[in-house]
Amino acid sequence: MYCVTEKGRQDITTGLRLCKPLHSEADVETVKSWLSETWFNLAMVDYPYPANFLEPLPANPIKSICAAFTSPNKTDSELLTQLVGALTIYYNFTGQALCFNTSQTQSGHVDEYGWYYQFCTEMVMPSCSDGVTDMFEPRPWDYDAYVKNCQNLFGVTPRADWVETFYWGRDITTASNIFFSNGALDPWSSGGVLTNLSKTLQAFVIPEGAHHLDLRSKTEMDPPGLIQARLMEYAAVKRWIIEYT
Repeated sequence: MYCVTEKGRQDITTGLRLCKPLHSEADVETVKSWLSETWFNLAMVDYPYPANFLEPLPANPIKSICAAFTSPNKTDSELLTQLVGALTIYYNFTGQALCFNTSQTQSGHVDEYGWYYQFCTEMVMPSCSDGVTDMFEPRPWDYDAYVKNCQNLFGVTPRADWVETFYWGRDITTASNIFFSNGALDPWSSGGVLTNLSKTLQAFVIPEGAHHLDLRSKTEMDPPGLIQARLMEYAAVKRWIIEYT
């Protein structure tokens, strides 16, 4: 493969403007994982206005990213140049980055280790790709490797059934007074509650919504689905308060 030869690694290091050179196949795999997480994060933060939740980004960043890829019929070098253009939008929209750091996929103000710790102790969520129904290389879910990584990072062993035990899992209909909101643009929505489960367990999918868009501040660029979701949430909470009092 081109990318695992010494010259290939040198070309990618230079072409991608990486902060650290690639010395091995393991380094190449790190770059692949970094790229995959970058695309996933971009899908999460595809907000209709400029925001800096993970990185400073323009409005509708996915459109800007896609525009960087002008054509698939390019040479390896030309495709690499297009890839750099796309990465620059996510990692260097402010123009301050001198190189790309593959050990980081979000800005320093987000405590990603806090999330990793929760991921290792409570929210065990398998993720994988098959290269057929998605755009990524096949990468099966490896629970044993996941457990080992959590033990190495935090000295904890994941409890795979914690969420189902604590939040009732499929028996969540025994709960009440919950409004489930999901954004159709948010990759995490595939694991959410997307339909009403009862009169007091309501759900709404925001068609134009990225990650927790309804929890962000109100703006003039809020899409119609977001406005509708907030009205429904307000009405539900108000009704619960009235019923309680």
